[in-house]
Amino acid sequence: MTRRMAARCLSWRVLAVAVAMGLQPFVPDARAQTAPVPAAVWVGRFDDPALQPWREVRLKADLKPNRFERRVWDSVPALEVHSAGSMSLLARPLETDLSATPVLCWRWRVDAPLDKADWATRAGDDYAARLYVSLRMPDARKSLVLRAQLRMARAIWGPDVPDAALNYVWDNRHPVGAERPNAYTDRAVMIVQRSGNADAGRWVTERRAVMQDALRLFGPGVEPVQLALTADTDNTGEAAHAGFADLHFVAADAPCRFDR
Repeated sequence: MTRRMAARCLSWRVLAVAVAMGLQPFVPDARAQTAPVPAAVWVGRFDDPALQPWREVRLKADLKPNRFERRVWDSVPALEVHSAGSMSLLARPLETDLSATPVLCWRWRVDAPLDKADWATRAGDDYAARLYVSLRMPDARKSLVLRAQLRMARAIWGPDVPDAALNYVWDNRHPVGAERPNAYTDRAVMIVQRSGNADAGRWVTERRAVMQDALRLFGPGVEPVQLALTADTDNTGEAAHAGFADLHFVAADAPCRFDR
């Protein structure tokens, strides 16, 4: 018998003894080597009549505010927004770890897109529905010019002006995926998530890789600090009726949880 054959026979004898003694031989478990998928992080279910921790943010004292209400809309607990030549936000703080749960899921609806809106001009900077993710940038990445711009903006619009922001909008004319800086500031990027009238009048679901968008548009080190929802009609003077529901963050490879 060769040495190789003898070693093979010995290994089989050891295995047979282990089984006979009720011992389990070590077999690598692929499941044990896979990190658990983080649970969904819910940030907007709208089951609470008090709407905590959401609060209304009015950008200017003389600007007519929107009307926000909680309602069950087609069996969905939702935030309802009425906007008529008006603009204010319903906002909440965010402490989400985008490295663990980088994808934002939500439902929204509009009665119809706006007619006169045109994101290329300040006079047309309105949207039937608009979702903000406000971001904080590392101080080391803020130039002296940017610091001065932020101080001026906050002196005019208040302390809720973020270092940067992603704006996912329901537009009236541009294709889904289109992007451009906001007409008022390049610190906010407008991203068309839904467009036109085809899906109006019903709930539609969305899934967006927020972490990927933040890195691509504003660079590394940014952190989410606030989530805000609105319909925006103060520039065109039009009217909009929108709803938002089931906002949550999930891992990159995890499904959205609209079934709850």
